[in-house]
Amino acid sequence: MQKKNNNINRKQFFKVLGGVAATSTAFVYGCKPKNSSVIASGTASLSNIDPQKMEYRTNPYSGDKVSLLGYGCMRLPMKKISETEEEIDQDAWNDLVDEAMEYGVNYYDTSPVYGRGLSEKTTGIALKRHPRDSYYIATKLSNFRPDTQTREESIKMYHNSFKELQVDYIDYYLLHAVGLGGMKNFKARYIDNGMIDYLLKEKEAGRIRNLGWSFHGDVEVFDYLLAMDIQWDFVQIQMNYVDWLHATGANVNGEYLFSELVKHKTPAVIMEPLLGGRLAKLPNFLMGKLKQQRPEASVASWAFRYAGTPPEVLTVLSGMTYKEHLVDNLDTYSPLEPITDQEQTLLDEITELILQYPLISCTECRYCMPCPYGIDIPAVFAHYNKCINEGNFPKSLQDDNYTEARKAFLVGYDRSVPKLRQANHCIGCGKCIPLCPQRIQIPEEMTRIDRFVEQLKQGTEIG
Repeated sequence: MQKKNNNINRKQFFKVLGGVAATSTAFVYGCKPKNSSVIASGTASLSNIDPQKMEYRTNPYSGDKVSLLGYGCMRLPMKKISETEEEIDQDAWNDLVDEAMEYGVNYYDTSPVYGRGLSEKTTGIALKRHPRDSYYIATKLSNFRPDTQTREESIKMYHNSFKELQVDYIDYYLLHAVGLGGMKNFKARYIDNGMIDYLLKEKEAGRIRNLGWSFHGDVEVFDYLLAMDIQWDFVQIQMNYVDWLHATGANVNGEYLFSELVKHKTPAVIMEPLLGGRLAKLPNFLMGKLKQQRPEASVASWAFRYAGTPPEVLTVLSGMTYKEHLVDNLDTYSPLEPITDQEQTLLDEITELILQYPLISCTECRYCMPCPYGIDIPAVFAHYNKCINEGNFPKSLQDDNYTEARKAFLVGYDRSVPKLRQANHCIGCGKCIPLCPQRIQIPEEMTRIDRFVEQLKQGTEIG
């Protein structure tokens, strides 16, 4: 059962903490060409950013001075190698890391399962070109599959991270997404195989500098871990201005999670500050409300400022696949301007309006991938959500903009998702369902989207 504190709102809570003054950015493809940025609506440029102004937070347990902007290494730049294949663009990734380092970003978050299983290796190559003491690397024990949950296989995964990252110690090591599958799954992954005890010994030996965990799922697991006789060095949670009180799927309200971490004096690492990119590309009339307040700022910067405002936040992760993402976020955190009371009221209003939109709560984490039948599940959902946000989502043949919206949806769908990876190829096997942190009933949604697409193609009544 999801817990939350109904007696204090976010504004009041931050006031008590002294956190209010007076946050993997996802690149979402949709009805517009793939090269268009969802966050480049601000006016940030590197020429206006002072490399000495990055905001830093200090980890009270290790003394690490960590950049408030952390680099999420899940969604990496890709390049085509054929009409149907692509691979990670190592040169582009090296350039992004170099630029981030130059402007003060020193926290890099990866995993053995990110970037099609290549993120650790690719990130290790990029970071190896910099002095080891100039950055903090975070990676995870991502033993999701039953065949990786034995002690032997978990230890093998742990040691392989050192090899791929080309390091002899890891700065921030996490038990990965501990709540997925509930208490039974958590104990199989970390307790019954003795892995927590093993990792604590690795920390004593100095091969792990900070030990923590990331959370999605059953709040019982969250409470269990905090109640253990272990002072965790950090915990990673999903938090943004929608999820603060309105978390969906396998997530828990940020209000509860963050409040508990503060009680336990545990620094928070924030993931999904943009809620899978959805808070970077709001419906146009909501974007207008934010632009009235801060005309020069991007829509995404509001969510990142929100996530970074509490002083107990150690770093906010952003999956900056493109340079414009990096530049915008550097501008936001160099230095941070905390969210004010007036701005918080506006975000509360916008949240209530967002909840009225029939969006699919996909954050593009890609835990559901690869689909055994080749469907690009996150891309299908991203296009669907984007068209809703932009008004290219006809509800009936009688809509005034039916013809325009129909064309935009169908053309954008084929641009965003290759035909062999679209929703009509779903057979409903359900293998993706237990992997989704948002608890989306993916086969049902695929069937619904495919039916909608067919109705648009045939020009029949929508329903």
